[in-house]
Amino acid sequence: MDKSVDACTNFYDYANGAWRAANPIPASMERWSRRWAAGEQNKDQLKTILEETSQRHDWAANSVEQQISDFYGSCMDEKRINAAGAKPLAPIFAEIDAIHDSASLQKTITHLHDLNVFTPFGSTSSPDNHNPTDVVGRIFASGLGMPDRDYYLKTEKRFVEARAKYREHLVKMFQLAGYSKDAAKKASDTVFAFETRLAKSHLDNVQLRDPAATDHKYMVKTLQVMTPHFNWNQYLQRTGINVTELAVDQPLFMEAVEHELVATPLSDWRTYLKWSVLNTAAPFLSDKFVKQDFEFYQAYLRGAKEMKPRWKRCVEAEDNLLGEALGRKYVERYFPPEAKARMQEMVKNLLSAMGDTIRGLDWMTPATKQRALEKLATFNPKVGYPDKWKDYSSVHITPDSYFANVLEGIRYGIADDRSQIGKPVDRGRWGMTPPTSDAYYNPLLNEIVFPAGILQPPAFDVNAVDAVNYGAIGVVIGHEISHGFDDQGAQYDAQGRLNNWWTPEDLKAFQARTACVVDQFENYFIEPGIHHNGKLVLGESIGDLGGAKIAHLAFQKAQQQHPAPTLDGFTPEQQFFIAWGQFRGDATRPETMRMMVQGDPHPIAKYRVIGPLSNLPAFAQAFGCAADSAMVRPAAKRCEVW
Repeated sequence: MDKSVDACTNFYDYANGAWRAANPIPASMERWSRRWAAGEQNKDQLKTILEETSQRHDWAANSVEQQISDFYGSCMDEKRINAAGAKPLAPIFAEIDAIHDSASLQKTITHLHDLNVFTPFGSTSSPDNHNPTDVVGRIFASGLGMPDRDYYLKTEKRFVEARAKYREHLVKMFQLAGYSKDAAKKASDTVFAFETRLAKSHLDNVQLRDPAATDHKYMVKTLQVMTPHFNWNQYLQRTGINVTELAVDQPLFMEAVEHELVATPLSDWRTYLKWSVLNTAAPFLSDKFVKQDFEFYQAYLRGAKEMKPRWKRCVEAEDNLLGEALGRKYVERYFPPEAKARMQEMVKNLLSAMGDTIRGLDWMTPATKQRALEKLATFNPKVGYPDKWKDYSSVHITPDSYFANVLEGIRYGIADDRSQIGKPVDRGRWGMTPPTSDAYYNPLLNEIVFPAGILQPPAFDVNAVDAVNYGAIGVVIGHEISHGFDDQGAQYDAQGRLNNWWTPEDLKAFQARTACVVDQFENYFIEPGIHHNGKLVLGESIGDLGGAKIAHLAFQKAQQQHPAPTLDGFTPEQQFFIAWGQFRGDATRPETMRMMVQGDPHPIAKYRVIGPLSNLPAFAQAFGCAADSAMVRPAAKRCEVW
């Protein structure tokens, strides 16, 4: 803590400023806090597991131990990977070079989708918006190498500069793939023009937050009429997706794809598809590709100063591709049963506090309250790890080819996802791996999910006092619960259907309250001329505001049974808020902040600390803040949604 700062003036600096001063952002990281340090420590633990497992070479073929150790060993074999250069791409490039007509183009696009190269669109599984017990095939817009449409189209200086840097990056990547400088420049121009045309038909980040904007379902034969030059029956046959209907996120984008199929020469398609492959594959190729990929995506766009060490990149790749195989080992060693039990008790207490909050609202009518409470009653909390682990026995991992192992992992993941389409939803599946230091809410399944990876200090400690656990992971639990009732989640009912359950008057009152949060965050600047987009960060900000409030209520209830002591002169109430300030108090690079403000639905850490707490009378009371303090919003401007 930085006690030279007044808690009532800048709680972000007060709670965590001394830690940030003593712990500058490591060169390979974009953000840093005790929470981010804990996330990196999880990778140290995974490394320990992998190095121990790799000491034995007699594991049974296709056992979890054989797979995770051979994947890690092949990734760490830098000499072999560098010697291969771009050769692993040769078979894929040969198929692209052989494209000679529309049929072969579509066949290749389908094959690329098998390899997670989703371009110019992609497909995945998803619960049905209107019948979420069923899984549908979903077609989504893709195909851009920069973060979103605005990077191609907006005229502000930072976007103009990003376009120039991106075009330089394209040239360098094509040269690494064997193109001459002139050919690489020409290829760069082709790709950039192609992607710019696609970008014009992409929805922007705020539009994408509106579930209604991406809620479109078509019979396959209707989609065929919309895009007559793409053979959907063949695509579905080749991908093994056996459906007569598809959800299509962005129909106008698919019309743009149809236009490209007609108007764009095959030579341009070949160049564009090669870039799409290069861009996806770069992190798994030789050092030259990895470094160039890092230079644009991490160094330029996010401000990182150096690459993470190879072992850590290998651990991250393995967690991404074989996450439940590796996660099973992680949980066995680092997540004891008593931690799961304590966490489940906290979740129960937070859900109870949310129920009390809903019942006590003075702006909501009894009819809507009843529906809100019905929704709360159907919440499904998941803690730690899946009850049933994925079966990786079909994944063939060898010690001698990292790229081949990556493709095996990718193919498994794609096939596993597609296998769900057309079936009843499997509520046992997880969207994050157990070692992940994060959490999520899924509105279609009405579930809140907390992997073992986030259930570590400073977020959660089975031996810590309630004030610390409720102030850190408690607010995270409350945040995820509140997502069920944010501007997006509130559009889904107790069964997870996209369905309005509000009376018109209550919906109007809710929207007036969310508008307060939009206005608050619109006025948070990261540098002169660049401020948060209140509509973009609305859901996360409602989550933080509601999360802090209901976690505090749950903490007060817990105090009645287990009164917390005053520690170092800080009352239990103060400890609660300090825990949140320390958990959330990231230092963030300026480049990363610019990217976040542009496209991330989360506000930057400073305002995730300051924003919600400045609306809470309990915070002002805990620290004795005067009504005119910077950390106390005037009563007329105070935001309270839940």
